[in-house]
Amino acid sequence: MIRRALLLSTALVFGGFLVACSDSGNKQAGAAGAGAGAAQQAAPVGVVALTKDNYPVTTILPGRAEAYQTADIRPQVSGIIREITFREGGEVKKGDVLYQIEDAPYAAAVEQAKAAIAKAEASVPSAQSNFDRYQRLVGSGATQIQYETAKTTLLQAQAEVESARAALASAQIDLDHTKILAPFDGIIDQTAYNIGNVVAANQTTALTTVRQLDPIYISLTESSTNLLRIRDAMAAGDIKDKANVAFRLILENGKEYNQQGKLDMSKQIVSETTGTFIIRVLFPNPDRVILPGMYVRATVELGSEDAYALPQLATSRDANGRLTAQFISGDGKVETRVFENATPSNNSWLVNQGVKDGDQLIVSGLQSIAPGMPVKPVPMKINENGVVVAAEQPAAGDAQKPAAK
Repeated sequence: MIRRALLLSTALVFGGFLVACSDSGNKQAGAAGAGAGAAQQAAPVGVVALTKDNYPVTTILPGRAEAYQTADIRPQVSGIIREITFREGGEVKKGDVLYQIEDAPYAAAVEQAKAAIAKAEASVPSAQSNFDRYQRLVGSGATQIQYETAKTTLLQAQAEVESARAALASAQIDLDHTKILAPFDGIIDQTAYNIGNVVAANQTTALTTVRQLDPIYISLTESSTNLLRIRDAMAAGDIKDKANVAFRLILENGKEYNQQGKLDMSKQIVSETTGTFIIRVLFPNPDRVILPGMYVRATVELGSEDAYALPQLATSRDANGRLTAQFISGDGKVETRVFENATPSNNSWLVNQGVKDGDQLIVSGLQSIAPGMPVKPVPMKINENGVVVAAEQPAAGDAQKPAAK
């Protein structure tokens, strides 16, 4: 009986050992299978291989459009407006008649001045003859006093002629000012006065306003901090071709303007309230696309820099405001890299530290990955519109060709 119990206990212990071994084997097999499954489930991500190249150094600045020239039109003589010859809101050319003030009184003043000249000129020959006679007789029948008197009379007669001519010139100027002319080519506002209204010389209220819109000024706002950074980069030689600064304009509808601008003037005083300074740029505006007061953004090309370009769509900022990007490490896992210094270049950031040729930057699938996660790289590229596309796409007809057997 004791022997039977002993055999039964031994069998139970041996059976338990076998079960434990079986469970352990199953767990190890399951762990191995899970590891294999994890290796097979590495998330596919789009990557681009980075290479160092020369890229433009750019910055985007906000700005407002301003007319190249603005003139408030005011009368220089008084009178009644007889005619208005322009179309409100239309184009005018330099020298075009805008307003015609009643000119009859001024024409009469011109004729009166002409008559005064004729009268003054009529007395000159007699005074001249009298002077010549006393000049011959002085010392032999004519006294010195008579000679001096004749000379004075002649000079007065000649002065009267010059005075009358000056009065004629003044009267002619007033007559000419009855026609109010456009000072330059531009667009004219609506009129503040109508036909029949009385206007006064050099009055405070303008009749209308003319603005020259081609070319046109764009006043851009730049931070003083960015100005110092750009100057440091230029001094260090990181930015090349600094003399050729190019400006490209982005309109309110998001489209790029088809003309390039040139630097005209930069204010040398930084605003005490905003910490910014103004850059004024001159843009051709032949089609009047840009109007005064319009809000725009300008992309400024300050030169070029040899660096690696990180597309902005593949980068982000951490809690400290530092630029970060996700790369694939040597063991095929996600690696976050932080860049302290980065220079803007169109839709990219230029960096020179923390990256080397051939590094794989993750540009798509960023929402489904985390640092340390295994991933599978899929070669991609970024087209001119900033969209991530496959690195090599089949031709249009290749997708319809049957596979070779």
